[in-house]
Amino acid sequence: MSLVNSTATSWLQAHTISNYYGGNGSNLSPYYLCHTFKNKLGPPISQKESTFRYSSFSICAILTKEESKIKKAHDFSSFNFEDYMIEKANSVNKALESAVSIREPLKIHESMRYSLLAGGKRIRPMLCIAACELFGGDESIAMPSACAVEMIHTMSLMHDDLPCMDNDDLRRGKPTNHKVFGEDVAVLAGDALLAFAFEHIATSTKGVSSDRIVRVIGELARFVGSEGLVAGQIVDVCSEGKSDVGLKHLEFIHIHKTAALLEGSVALGAILGGANDEQVLKLKKFARGIGLLFQVVDDILDVTKSSKELGKTAGKDLVADKVTYPKLIGIEKSREFADKLNREAQEQLSGFDPEKAAPLIALANYIAYRDN
Repeated sequence: MSLVNSTATSWLQAHTISNYYGGNGSNLSPYYLCHTFKNKLGPPISQKESTFRYSSFSICAILTKEESKIKKAHDFSSFNFEDYMIEKANSVNKALESAVSIREPLKIHESMRYSLLAGGKRIRPMLCIAACELFGGDESIAMPSACAVEMIHTMSLMHDDLPCMDNDDLRRGKPTNHKVFGEDVAVLAGDALLAFAFEHIATSTKGVSSDRIVRVIGELARFVGSEGLVAGQIVDVCSEGKSDVGLKHLEFIHIHKTAALLEGSVALGAILGGANDEQVLKLKKFARGIGLLFQVVDDILDVTKSSKELGKTAGKDLVADKVTYPKLIGIEKSREFADKLNREAQEQLSGFDPEKAAPLIALANYIAYRDN
């Protein structure tokens, strides 16, 4: 037995594994392909192997010598997810750096930049750009909206960390904004990021009609407002310490608190790229699935990883007596639920060009199998 790790450089074409296992796999998703390996090989023999991490374009599994030969004997896609993530994150970071520059009043802009440029996976901007590119748009068209969703995401983290909310001292491996600038400045800096997000879309989006820009602004406002992200936040706050919170209640919180902004990200990109209403709806369903998936994985990591590994305080949900998926259904059932969400989300992309949909599929798997 040998450990083969392609480190997100390529993926084995569907027919290779399908034919090996005696089926017609032309329509199989990478999710099924990876799990075919997993099921074929049986239980892991070490903790490292049990991680079984993969994207659409990487297979990290224990392969027999025979399976390794088959893997090497066939062509691989040229898509490199690792390079894609680095490239897009760099582009987004440069755009954010330029958009929110140091200017008067200094204190507020320093606070805005402190959290906005503190790092992060940039998943939401990538989803926005990938959705735009799926329909023939390019990065430059989507970038203002991609930056806007990251600004709003950052605002939500800054406010979520406040003593009146989650009362957290650590975010992305650094002291939270209010610990550095004070609660008053952190609140105002978050407010400023929220307002500037919409201004940035309106003034910086080029190459598309004003009708699309207006629609994008309206969609984003709806996803982050009182029936979107804020709805999830308020129900979450009001649920702390309650013993009668069930799965439907928990799902409402996370569909709104986490998934809504991911839905908004792909909706914005798709609209800017020229998608029709049916196509936008499919991508929204995809994003809702991976948004809920993101939170399920977050809940699992909160009780299985350290603060150093996460870059934020571990175990805080347990301390706050919050209802989480592991608390309600256990860790193993939570992992099974995460697999189901990932599979169903990717099914929404089955009708699109596989090559153009590749980044979205890879992002879904990245969310599913991340470490922090």
